[in-house]
Amino acid sequence: MSVGVTQVPTSARPGGPIGAPHDLGPGTGPLGAAIRQLRDAARSLELPCALFETLARPQQEVTVHFPVMMDDGSVVTLEGHRVQHNLARGPGKGGIRYAPGVDLDEVRALAMWMTWKCALMDIPFGGAKGGVAFDPAERTDHEVERITRAFTHAISHFIGPDTDIPAPDVGTDERTMAWMMDAYARSTGQFAPAVVTGKPLAMGGSHGRASSTSDGLGFITMALLQDLGIEAGKASASIQGFGKVGGGLAAFYEKAGIAVHAVSDRYGAIRNDRGIDIQHLRRHVAQTGSVVGFPGAERTDPADVLAADVTIVVPAAIEGVVTGANATSIRATVLLEGANGPTTPEADEILADRGTLVVPDILANSGGVVVSYFEWVQARQQHRWTEHRVRQDLRERMLRAWEMVRRDAAGRGRTLRESATAIAVGRVADTQRMRGMM
Repeated sequence: MSVGVTQVPTSARPGGPIGAPHDLGPGTGPLGAAIRQLRDAARSLELPCALFETLARPQQEVTVHFPVMMDDGSVVTLEGHRVQHNLARGPGKGGIRYAPGVDLDEVRALAMWMTWKCALMDIPFGGAKGGVAFDPAERTDHEVERITRAFTHAISHFIGPDTDIPAPDVGTDERTMAWMMDAYARSTGQFAPAVVTGKPLAMGGSHGRASSTSDGLGFITMALLQDLGIEAGKASASIQGFGKVGGGLAAFYEKAGIAVHAVSDRYGAIRNDRGIDIQHLRRHVAQTGSVVGFPGAERTDPADVLAADVTIVVPAAIEGVVTGANATSIRATVLLEGANGPTTPEADEILADRGTLVVPDILANSGGVVVSYFEWVQARQQHRWTEHRVRQDLRERMLRAWEMVRRDAAGRGRTLRESATAIAVGRVADTQRMRGMM
């Protein structure tokens, strides 16, 4: 394996007395994975147990239950959460997720990963996350708007441009952020464009925000292919998830000359080993709502997307999809994490032992929060940057972070995830100490 990264066998990884706090929920699932990654970083950094305990727990969290009237006149009570994991380095930053399976432990894990992501990219934010447990696909636009406004009102005391800044995530988009911004203004009496990011341009959004996560993944891809000595025109990819992130990345790959052999969405998967015409596929999805039925490819088992014999496999949907049960089926040279937490700790160990290069989420998909930071700065300055400046600054930050993590991993004999997490946790721990918060 080149890239200057040494994959460390599981048996050689450092151990220590630090264990997961007993009251943080189950040791499995996203939260279990997040705590395990933190524990490993804390051991390598030789952090005091008390500091580990502090970093393993959310600093603040709120759960709200709020009634919303549906179009038929019925009233449904929904549950929502907002978690601020750590605010030592700045205001909370993280998305709002609308999905049926949203629960507090999932949001806690996502908020923790946001803390490390912001620290790794050297952005002056802490980590936060939020979500409401419902399926927006089963609700009308009017119902989703009322849910958004009611949820925003319920947490309006908890968010703000200097305390906690939401953004889009799974099931939400720039329109959702427009509703949140307006609802916050109505609840607080303050017009504050910096209270959310990922807004429409007409409401103070930033050029390049919609494609930022995909672009960041693309910039990392081009850097790692160069380090591996693989020409883009000879590389191939498969992408699980063809939404905002996966669809945008597929378009980036097509433009760069990387052939996309397989993609999937919530309805099914398609495959063409000669390469899928992504522009035509995106038009098909816009018309039909799914990749299924695209005439330029054949339908395949969704499991084949992760197991495709390609250069790069990108899980870009939800967390926990690459597990101990299917990790051995991964044949790609590189697993690039487009989603947050898609790889379980058990799968991580298997992939490391097999020599698969895993580019972790807190590095790979951080383009979204980087440009969210740019948008927040623009809102505070009341000055809009050009699209060229946004894209240039994003590329520079992504490549700087890639080089830092790559060099650390090579020099210390760590995986990329171990290095990225240790760097991020170390920065947060140092700030905790300097502020006298520990």
